[in-house]
Amino acid sequence: MKMIPFLILLLSLRLPVVLIAAQTPENLVTQGIPPVPENLRKEAGRYLEFRAAAFQGWHPIRHEILVTTRFADVSQLHGVKAPGGARRQLTFLSEPVSGGSFRPGTGDCIVFSQDTGGGEFYQLYRYDVADGKTTLLTDGRSRNSAPCWSKNGRWLAYSSTRRNGRDTDIYLMDPSDPATDRRLIELTGGGWSVADWSPDDTRLLLREYLSINESHLHLVDVGTGVRELITPHTGSLAAWSQAAFDREGKSLFVTTDLDSPVRRLCRFELKTRRLTSLTPELRWDVEQLALSHDGRTLAYVSNEDGAGVLHLMNAKTGRPLRQPRVPLGVITALEWHEDDRFLAFGLSSARSPNDVFVLERKTGRIERWTESETGGLDSNLFVEPEIVRMRSFDGLGISALVYRPDPRRYPGRRPVVISIHGGPESQSRPGFQARWNYLLNEMGVALVFPNVRGSDGYGKDYLALDNGIKREDTVKDIGAVIGWVKQDSRLDADRVAVMGGSYGGYMVLASLIHFGEDLRCGIDIVGISNFLTFLKNTQDYRRDLRRAEYGDERKPDMAAFLQRISPTAQVGKIQKPLFVAQGQNDPRVPVTESEQMVKAIQEQGGKIWYLLAKDEGHGFQKKRNADYLFLSTLLFLEEHLLK
Repeated sequence: MKMIPFLILLLSLRLPVVLIAAQTPENLVTQGIPPVPENLRKEAGRYLEFRAAAFQGWHPIRHEILVTTRFADVSQLHGVKAPGGARRQLTFLSEPVSGGSFRPGTGDCIVFSQDTGGGEFYQLYRYDVADGKTTLLTDGRSRNSAPCWSKNGRWLAYSSTRRNGRDTDIYLMDPSDPATDRRLIELTGGGWSVADWSPDDTRLLLREYLSINESHLHLVDVGTGVRELITPHTGSLAAWSQAAFDREGKSLFVTTDLDSPVRRLCRFELKTRRLTSLTPELRWDVEQLALSHDGRTLAYVSNEDGAGVLHLMNAKTGRPLRQPRVPLGVITALEWHEDDRFLAFGLSSARSPNDVFVLERKTGRIERWTESETGGLDSNLFVEPEIVRMRSFDGLGISALVYRPDPRRYPGRRPVVISIHGGPESQSRPGFQARWNYLLNEMGVALVFPNVRGSDGYGKDYLALDNGIKREDTVKDIGAVIGWVKQDSRLDADRVAVMGGSYGGYMVLASLIHFGEDLRCGIDIVGISNFLTFLKNTQDYRRDLRRAEYGDERKPDMAAFLQRISPTAQVGKIQKPLFVAQGQNDPRVPVTESEQMVKAIQEQGGKIWYLLAKDEGHGFQKKRNADYLFLSTLLFLEEHLLK
């Protein structure tokens, strides 16, 4: 499954300035990290005060939106009643709220998700709009995800690992009465989710995710629980990513790479199983779609070299409509209001945090509903990226987003941080860099975000080029990026660092092993250090999904390969300073992955900084923790990259 790129893991958050000078939070455990100087805290202070607003949904009757943003330490639900209106906080909880939606039709309640300590065992809650009361709907222990309202607003379908902790079954509930909760169907595997309800609420559309290269669609009768596989088996892998019923319930709008190098937008007729491409000329992946409630207009987003491009289409004829003029950036969370006049979406760009914009269908006018703070800094001065292209060791073309400091302030060759995304099936995209603008604006450091083989957004063949025994080919791509740095007269090839999170953390360790002579240091956040121990200890519901990407360690030949390429097997080659950060409750890359790497570096007398957050999981979500990690990272780079 897709992971969040490392720089986005360290969310742009907000907290009163008084806490910037606070000591190390009690929930953090540090080894080898010196005290953060007070002057660094003050200099970086404004860069810690960015915020963002993530669109969660429309009120079904009123023209009001629901967003998650943060005024204090963690994200909470807020309501916004008009463009530019105040964000009125609804939930006041100690843990982040990860998403929420109004009940269709009435809007009398909101169902939202929340975990504890970053463990990702999400629980569903009902928030009553009338009195602000919050009620737990699920069991408080299992992982519950992908809640989806029925069209009439009575029922909620969701997936849960409640039965055995490994498989995700589908449950139904009337959130007004949690006692109605029942398991609709037992399933095998950890990748099941609800994609949509049929217009008459008699069928559920399920997506079965096996890997980013393979997924399937199923229909389930809500009354009987009978399931039917509807997507064809053709002998080759295909992904069915987005799917929604048409207005009559006779067809689906889907995105799929079946018989195509990219994920196309298609119409899939349920009776005949006929698949018709609606975007035959488009050479980029379609990554999102949203059908208006009247069934007339289909909105979709194409991923074009990392930028999101919004399109509108006549859903009946497939004819393109006037294309909205949306600023260049990354588009998320499309949703039509129930009156079909307005389409809301999130938009992030190099010069703007993620905020909510609304398109009026009739006029094409776009209005910005939220404008998140940037710590008093002029966002118009933030750097736009350039796309650079290069050839890797085998002639494959790869690309990178490059952000350069202002040459008037920082002339000459500039030090470089290469930031490697996670996933590995993710993509570095031209979104808001938030606090990382400090490196550009105040330290004169260039940022390079490569999209090596295996990255999403460039077609299914590119996506599969790092699978299984091809794993180290993607590490060699980092060698090509380093080679490109050496050829760029504006960059200092003698001062290059690598950093990354999750799978990107593994890439940091592997880069230090293979290209250590070209690097000054590395920063590994929640990274994999040994593929065998990772596959053994990751949560049960994830294990088979990860085997599809990395290989099945139960096969002796694959186990031997994974052990050979694991950083713990080559730790003696890591001779440069390393900073490791980890959440203790990480369900994806367990804390043992970082612990064993830190221990191995210490035993060989290497330079190692280690930061453990006892109340975090896969990435640092709480502002006080993210602030400390960021400031420590600046200190690490000042010491080991800039000097």
